[in-house]
Parts: sequence; structure tokens; C-alpha cells
Amino acid sequence: MKSKEKGVGLHPRNIHQGRYDLDALVKTLPELSQIIFENDYGQQSLDFANPIAVKLLNKALLLQYYELSYWDIPKGYLCPPIPGRADYLHHVADLLARDHGKKIPLGEGTQILDLGVGANLIYPILGTSLFGWNFVGTEIDHKALSNAAALIAANPRMEGKVSLRFQADAQRIFESVVEAEDFFEACICNPPFHESAEVARQGSKRKIKNLKGLTTANPVLNFGGQATELWTVGGEIGFIGRMIQESVAVQTQVGWFTVLVSKGTHLSYFQGQLEKAGVKSQRVIEMGQGNKRSRILAWSFLR
Repeated sequence: MKSKEKGVGLHPRNIHQGRYDLDALVKTLPELSQIIFENDYGQQSLDFANPIAVKLLNKALLLQYYELSYWDIPKGYLCPPIPGRADYLHHVADLLARDHGKKIPLGEGTQILDLGVGANLIYPILGTSLFGWNFVGTEIDHKALSNAAALIAANPRMEGKVSLRFQADAQRIFESVVEAEDFFEACICNPPFHESAEVARQGSKRKIKNLKGLTTANPVLNFGGQATELWTVGGEIGFIGRMIQESVAVQTQVGWFTVLVSKGTHLSYFQGQLEKAGVKSQRVIEMGQGNKRSRILAWSFLR
């Protein structure tokens, strides 16, 4: 069964609607005040092309809204935009509610697999706070995994709710990290979208031009990101294609497989691959934040 669902703007449950309350965020993280300025409309704002400003903003959001006492990431690692990441989880929660009498399953009985948990640990942070879910996070980068472990240790509310597994083979997604006794209500994944470092740089140039109206030969990524977070062999097509192929082997251990898709033009290819894989259901969930559009591709062999 195919289904396409459209969302308008942020999910209705997402608390990050409208402009940020910068005064409240400064009270939570006083150092944020150092990078706030008044824009041409007389409103307080940030330079969203500045990676330092982006990191401080997201740190303040996490400390204020998601019950953290500490959060940090190593220099150069991906600093995710919190509203968009929260949106992904809200849509996954709606997907799970379909299988639980239209009620979102809450608490530690719901296990979620986070493929590529990252140094930022963002989905487990949000998901444990919003829904009380438990998480298993996988990662191919030792430094990222070490920082994620440090974040768990520094925030007592996450102890016992999040576990981490190292993926030794960068070309494998489920193999060796999904164990025989595992069952996950859903897996989530924010994959590397680009096929090379050069394509990632070009994408950053476009982003900076859109934000500031400037061009630059050597762009600084405003959200950061290591090679493993930004690009992979075959890009989005290659990664998600492998994910679909490998999902067949663990089809009875995951209720819903989900992944973010950057390019809408790739959807028809993925949907064809899912039909070949013999899935029972597949869905496309549209998402939007400001001018940015993305979508979640979801499939199940069970539902």
C-alpha cells in the first residue's frame, strides 16, 4: 500500500512554532546574548550563516526545552536544527499511533533504532524527552560515538534509556548492529545526502548565498559536519538504496523503517525499489520549515 501525506509547515505538536523567544533563551544560556543583534526590522536576530551562532542557539533550545543539563559537540561536527529534527520524531510518533489504537505509544516499552546517531545525539535527546522512548544509536565514527556516550553520562535522565553500538563496516547499515533478540517499533535515519566532498561544498555555497546573498570559494558549514555525516559513496540514492536492500534481512525486527529524503525527484526510484523488496506498506510524509522542504520515506513489511 502506497500513501502520500502532506504536512503544512511544522508539525502541530512541535513547540518551535514562529520566532524564537531569544530573551527566554538568553536566560537559559547567557552567552547567547553575545551573538544577538537587531536586524533591519528592529527585531532581535542571529547570523544563521555563522556556525558559532547556530551552535549556541541549538544548545539553548536543548537546555530550555528538553531537560538537559549539559550538551556540546566536538568542533566541526554536525549541529542539527532542533525544530526540523523534532518534526521528524512527531511524524514518526503519528505513524506508530496508527498501530496502537490511534494513541502514540509512550515510555520505555517503545524501542527506536537511530541509524547514525552522531556526536550530537539529537534524536535520542528529543525522543526520550518528548515520548519517553528508549533508543539504540549506531555510528561508524569513533569520536562521534565517544561524544554521544559522554552526553548520556552527563545527563542522568538518559541513563538506561539510550545505548550505543559501533558499526565497524561503513558500507553496512543494519548488519552486525541489529541483534537477534532486537525488535524496534521504528528506525530513523538522517543519511548523508551528497555523493562527494565537492558536492557537499557546492551545497554549502548555495546555502550561504541564500542566507547572506554572498558567494565564497571555501564555505564554512553553518551546521558543521564531518565527511561521514555529509557524503557517502553513491550519495542519497546509494545510501537509501542499500538501506532498502538490507531492510529485507531484518524485516521482522523493525515495525517501520523511516529515512529522510532530501530530493523529491528520488522518490519514484525508491518506491520502485520498495515494491521489488516486497514491502507491505510504504508512505511518503512531506515536511516543511520555512523555505526548506523535505520528506520522510517510510515502509513496513509488517504493518
